[in-house]
Amino acid sequence: MTLYEQYTDKLRRIADVNHSIAVLSWDQETQLPTKGSAIRAQQLSTLAGISYELTVSKELGDLLQQLQANANTLTEEQRRNVAHTVKLYNKKQKYSKEFVIELSRTTSECFQAWRKAKAANDFSLFAPSLEKMVDLKRQECEIIGYDDHPYDALLDEYEAGEKTANLNVLFADVRRQLVEFVKEISDHEQVASDWMYKHYNKDKQWNFGLEILKQMGYDFQAGRQDVSAHPFTTSFGSTDVRVTTRINENDFHEMLWSCIHEGGHALYEQGFKTENYGLPAGEAISLGIHESQSRLWENNVGRSLPFWKANYKNLQNIFPENLNTIALESFYRSMNKVAPSLIRTNADELTYHFHILVRFEIEKALIEGSIEVKDLANTWNQRYKEYLGIDVPSDAEGVLQDIHWSHGSFGYFPTYSLGSFYAAQFYHQAKQDIPNLEQAIASGDMEPMFNWLRTNIHQHGKLFSAEELCVRLTGEKLNFKYFMDYAREKYAYIYNLAPSLS
Repeated sequence: MTLYEQYTDKLRRIADVNHSIAVLSWDQETQLPTKGSAIRAQQLSTLAGISYELTVSKELGDLLQQLQANANTLTEEQRRNVAHTVKLYNKKQKYSKEFVIELSRTTSECFQAWRKAKAANDFSLFAPSLEKMVDLKRQECEIIGYDDHPYDALLDEYEAGEKTANLNVLFADVRRQLVEFVKEISDHEQVASDWMYKHYNKDKQWNFGLEILKQMGYDFQAGRQDVSAHPFTTSFGSTDVRVTTRINENDFHEMLWSCIHEGGHALYEQGFKTENYGLPAGEAISLGIHESQSRLWENNVGRSLPFWKANYKNLQNIFPENLNTIALESFYRSMNKVAPSLIRTNADELTYHFHILVRFEIEKALIEGSIEVKDLANTWNQRYKEYLGIDVPSDAEGVLQDIHWSHGSFGYFPTYSLGSFYAAQFYHQAKQDIPNLEQAIASGDMEPMFNWLRTNIHQHGKLFSAEELCVRLTGEKLNFKYFMDYAREKYAYIYNLAPSLS
């Protein structure tokens, strides 16, 4: 085998182990028996140790050195793959095997503690495990190293190159522009939405969700949908990408937006070229770009009037007792209602970013040590009152509502806002590139949108950085202006802030 073929073989072995971990993790979150949790934690820890050993092996390091020395024999794509692996290899060298195993074991234990605490509505059941997790994440920051703020080390895991200082500026823009715009909306008559909270049979909801996923282009021969407490997408390679949803029979929003959101993530993963399995070219650029795919489908497409021109009649036929007397325009307005809410995943697309602001500020403070886990519930409740004007009634609906910290995913939350802002910029470009895009969507034809994303984003994997991709695709770096322009145009129409827009 050539040097590059040896490199490919080693990376695919690592991918095999990591995807085995992913299978066990998916099972843990969807159908693991309660008594199986302890052994599952052991299994995951063992596999994490094996993955670590393969990732930092001397054989791989020597091979990477040889590939770099012979870079002139590689294609541009091959050089980019090798460069990404070298960066990861050097980073992983900083970890000890013992730390990796301990972090994996703590993650499994922490998840089980979170699940019990959420069911019991009692943060104190989760706090000891979370304290251990936060301590490990603080240690990880020191292991990795950073220049300005320890949180930078964790951000880089999810959004390579992103800095706490940049996010401080971004969320300052959110406060200056978006907060004021939401206040302007709140001064106008609220849209009606009571029909969204009538009884919707779970089986009928489930079937409608499957139809929407198929319409988007999700390949069920390369994936499946299940139910979980917190909707998520997991990939074992582009030919096996699974999504989950949750269903509330008295709130139609939950299943609908979970399906579309996770479907957007899944389309990205299914769009990687199978020949790039295990290679950086077969992986997502960043979570911000990943989130741009889910947010583009959920908000720019799924919450649009053209989308419901194609799908509303079918929905009325499924739930005639709830919707037959509700006009399309009224339904469209109701799904885009802007109002502060308690649960992040149920938030409207504008106040959603206030939920992210709360989490960003809290986890940044946890990592720098300016607050401790014991103060977390009170801090959470205070921030929700300050930013959203909401009194948090319980731990389950407050500090325990997200799964992320139980996974040790500190630095993850800001990528949700980044994704929405990328999505607005990408969708603006798609409308420039695809003649009559919204007319196609209104006719139920999602193929132009699907093909544009697959050609311009999905197939490239990690060959470009998030910034490079954005410039390559739109001609400029991420610009918050596109999100605000989109929001102002859309909600001026919905809330009659300005003359109706065609």
